[in-house]
Amino acid sequence: MRALPRLYIIIPCYNEEEVLPLTSGLFLAKLKELVDRGKISDDSRILFVNDGSRDRTWEIICRLAESDEHYMGISQSRNRGHQNAVLAGLMEVKDQCDITISIDCDGQDDIDAMDEMVECYLGGSDVVYGVRNNRDSDTFFKRFSAELFYKLLNWMGVECVFNHADYRLLSARVLQALAEFKEVNIFLRGMVPLVGFNSTSVYYKREERMAGESHYPLKKMLALAIDGITSLSVKPIRMITSLGFMVSLLSFIGILWVIISYVAGSTVAGWASTTCILCFMGGVQLLSLGVIGEYVGKIYMETKARPRYIISERTRDRIQKNEE
Repeated sequence: MRALPRLYIIIPCYNEEEVLPLTSGLFLAKLKELVDRGKISDDSRILFVNDGSRDRTWEIICRLAESDEHYMGISQSRNRGHQNAVLAGLMEVKDQCDITISIDCDGQDDIDAMDEMVECYLGGSDVVYGVRNNRDSDTFFKRFSAELFYKLLNWMGVECVFNHADYRLLSARVLQALAEFKEVNIFLRGMVPLVGFNSTSVYYKREERMAGESHYPLKKMLALAIDGITSLSVKPIRMITSLGFMVSLLSFIGILWVIISYVAGSTVAGWASTTCILCFMGGVQLLSLGVIGEYVGKIYMETKARPRYIISERTRDRIQKNEE
């Protein structure tokens, strides 16, 4: 008889003191429900990853870990961003679990979708993506910008699942394969599809935050899109090459026109045309240098091979110290 899988729920937290007391109980109730139904083993756990929060988030996580053995927590030495926080949690438990489910702390993702995710894993899937079935609860601007975000990523050659964020199930062998990816600049939504293995999707409705404020405004969404594109695609560089070819072709045609005009004796000094050409060429060059510079910066950071995260504290260490 096949042993029940050991599940770790990975929850990144950044300044979540308002919502964590509300959602932590929901996560525990779901974990125990899956245990009672015989879907996962009782030594499954909930791992909170404190991403350098400046409020009482870590204090709350420590209290939760002391109150119930199913709660665990690790704290990063400083804020490293959502993607690194999720990765830190996954790598922390990759040798201890059979499956992980990563989910945000804010209560927007439907935790009942975990039931179907676990069923899909038991049915043979190593990766199960949590995908929003609609964006009816979003404002027009939020819906438009989010859909543009995914379309831009796909157009730029980044393989990702439309309307999927970081709510997903990963099996242990996917985690081991993901650990082989050593890049510093990470974009998990694009990296997981690169790992491969059998995958499927589970669809759910996303709700409003239970408390607190969103940590992903438009500015961070744009930064995430840029990181995703430059980390996983070279299409912008190829677009620059194509643009350079077209500009060169137009310039060659312009030179022929100037020579023909000169031979015909119809040349007239034109300030406007000269200014337009200079502005156009200057803009193209600066834009191209900016894109190239973004890639050079990424290469620079990769060559340093700095750690993607540093764990400064673990709740189990604190509990053991208190017991001694």
